[in-house]
Amino acid sequence: MAYTKITQEEAKYLMDTRDDILIIDVRNPEEFAEGHIPHAVNIPNPSITNRDIPELPDKNQELLVYCRSGQRSKIAAKKLDILGYQNIKDFGGILDWKYEVE
Repeated sequence: MAYTKITQEEAKYLMDTRDDILIIDVRNPEEFAEGHIPHAVNIPNPSITNRDIPELPDKNQELLVYCRSGQRSKIAAKKLDILGYQNIKDFGGILDWKYEVE
């Protein structure tokens, strides 16, 4: 399994100290437009299928995945793992996010 569950504090630390990670918001575009974590890329969970994802060409890229409550991020992380991504971290939902949102 190439994905792990991390805390939101761990995710925030990675965001603050690294510039080589991708933050993936798997909510729908309407939810994303209402507010998201800065620098996040919106890749809705239903769009993660058995095909390569153009926005994620590097399967070794470190990915931080979140959604609204933590359910869709868990499903998305599993699907990304099946697609061959090697470094996936699920940090749950934006409902619990205590940090900046844009």
